[in-house]
Amino acid sequence: MAQGSDLSGEVSISLFDDMTLCTDEQVERMIPLVPEPRRSQALKFRHTFGRFACLKSYLMLSGLLESRFGITDFKISIAEHGKPYLADYPNVHFSISHCQKAIAVGVSGNPVGIDVEGFRHFNETLLDKTMNATQKADIIASQSPEQTFAAYWTRKEAVFKLLGTGITDNLHDILTDKTKTDTTLNLDKGYAVSVAVFNR
Repeated sequence: MAQGSDLSGEVSISLFDDMTLCTDEQVERMIPLVPEPRRSQALKFRHTFGRFACLKSYLMLSGLLESRFGITDFKISIAEHGKPYLADYPNVHFSISHCQKAIAVGVSGNPVGIDVEGFRHFNETLLDKTMNATQKADIIASQSPEQTFAAYWTRKEAVFKLLGTGITDNLHDILTDKTKTDTTLNLDKGYAVSVAVFNR
C-alpha cells in the first residue's frame, strides 16, 4: 500500500467518531448553535444522521477556523462543481467528509481535501472500476484487503475534493506526484481517513 505523508503541520484536522452521540437529542441541542442557512440545511435531512452530521461538521469547522485563523464569523459559499469555500477568506481552505463511522474536517492556508470512509466489502467489478493494476494487486495481496481498499479509496476521494471537480472518470490515475496524501486507519472503529494537498 502506498505510504502517505505527514501533513499535520500543514493541515489542522478535527475528527469525531463517537457515533453513540448521533441522537435526536444532540441534534436539538446543536440547532441553536449554528446560524442560518446551516440550520435549515440540516433540517432538510429526513434522518437523524444527516442532520447530526450537517450540524456537527459545521461546529467542528467553526472550532478549527477560530483556533487556527482567529475566524469567528464566516459564510460558506459553493463553487461551480459543488466545492464549499469561504468567499470572505480566499486564503483559508477547508474540506468536510462524513460516513456512518466518523466525521472529519480539515482546514489549511492552502487547498485541502479530506475523506473518511468505513471499511466495506467490495467485489472485483468495483476494483476494476476504481483501481489501476498496481493498486488492485496491492489490495488483493493485502492481509487486510478491506482496509487497504479504504485507504486507497479515501486518498482518491480526498484528491478529488482537493481539486474541486467531484469524482470524474480519472479514478485509476488520480493519485500522482502532483498531490501528497496522509492516511490513517482506525482499526477499532473501522474506518479510514485521508487528507490531500498539492505537492509544492
